[in-house]
Amino acid sequence: MAQNITIIQQIGLSVLAAASVAWVVGLVRILRRERADRAEWHALRTLRAVGRQAGPPAREEVALTEAERAAFAGLIRQLDPRSS
Repeated sequence: MAQNITIIQQIGLSVLAAASVAWVVGLVRILRRERADRAEWHALRTLRAVGRQAGPPAREEVALTEAERAAFAGLIRQLDPRSS
């Protein structure tokens, strides 16, 4: 090392170099694990053969009786915090 650098600066430089090496090693390990997980996920995806939906889903409608409508309205009144 250079003679005009103090021992504390040398120690700091060594610690910084060791931390940088540890950070790079950790980053490489994380990236490799993510790549392996992503490859496994792509291999397990089995719905590739199913076509995508071309448009919005069709509107579904259920006919309710008058008693069912009244029961639903009562339930909504019970659950509505503004009504209490």
